[in-house]
Amino acid sequence: MTDWRLGALAESLGVELRGDPERPIVGLQSLRDAGPEHLSFLANTRYTEALRQSCAGAVLLRPSDLALWSGDALLSDNPYAAYARASHLFDCRPPRPPGCHASAVIAADVVIGAGVHIGAQVVIGAGAVIADACVIEAGCVIGENCHLGPAVHLAPRVVLYPEVRLGARVRIQSGSVLGGDGFGFAHTGRGWQRIAQLGRVVVGDDVDIGANTCIDRGALGDTVLEEGVIIDNQVQIAHNVHIGAHTAIAACVGISGSTRIGRHCVLAGGVGLVGHIEIADGVHITGMSMITKSISAPGSYSSGTAFEPSRQWKKTAVRLRQLESMAERLRRLEAQVSELQTTAPK
Repeated sequence: MTDWRLGALAESLGVELRGDPERPIVGLQSLRDAGPEHLSFLANTRYTEALRQSCAGAVLLRPSDLALWSGDALLSDNPYAAYARASHLFDCRPPRPPGCHASAVIAADVVIGAGVHIGAQVVIGAGAVIADACVIEAGCVIGENCHLGPAVHLAPRVVLYPEVRLGARVRIQSGSVLGGDGFGFAHTGRGWQRIAQLGRVVVGDDVDIGANTCIDRGALGDTVLEEGVIIDNQVQIAHNVHIGAHTAIAACVGISGSTRIGRHCVLAGGVGLVGHIEIADGVHITGMSMITKSISAPGSYSSGTAFEPSRQWKKTAVRLRQLESMAERLRRLEAQVSELQTTAPK
């Protein structure tokens, strides 16, 4: 645990203190689980009742919510962002010390900057460049001519195929693979001819990539992630996809080849996008939606149907199968009504 006084914590976070500046804070906790030694936060009014019952020593909340809490408080217009900053102050995991493990296999011409940590059984191919303060944990494979910017952090077992480019402060979680071949095949009439994938993967600064995510290299040009993109676990990004800055992509999203996604978009869990479409800046796509054509205006978009009790869903499914016959009956009835109106006496 890292011990703080509430006043010093408020100063470090740049928020307003209401309460005892000498109150000791040893960690962060949820409203439900916090004790008198913990800092908690209220970012969603759905948790107002949990706030009333909380035993937290102090709470991060909006000034407009201060009346809901009688204890010590830290006031912020964005308490969740303040909590995110605070989380780093209580992160007690020790930093990786500079140095190279004896079992690492590194080509003779690799350029390695100052303060780099290289873990056990790491493999780095010829022509790679590793900038200052990078952390490359155990079992990572970095292919030929890869470039890693300053303070990149690769968790164990990340694989970078040749020619991958990572900007500064990129973080990639375990099991992710960048730069593998895209799913490119031409049908010959009797089978499939593989298409050589000649592009790269290029990742901007401050990108965060979750575990077991795959980002394919471009077929001709590059697959590009601009700065500040955040990607959850188990996401598939196909060849020649271009993702705009600060877009967020949740788990199990699949993006087909040559799709362009704008800046500041949000793709919720399980979203699928067909290839060769464009998504405008500022688009929010809700969970499990399937996007089959381009979206040219910002806003929220959905597809599919909401869940309901199984008995009701079975009835709905039957109705869906009857839609075509019902539409045909409606067309016939409309035609009959039109004929009656035409032949009716004036």
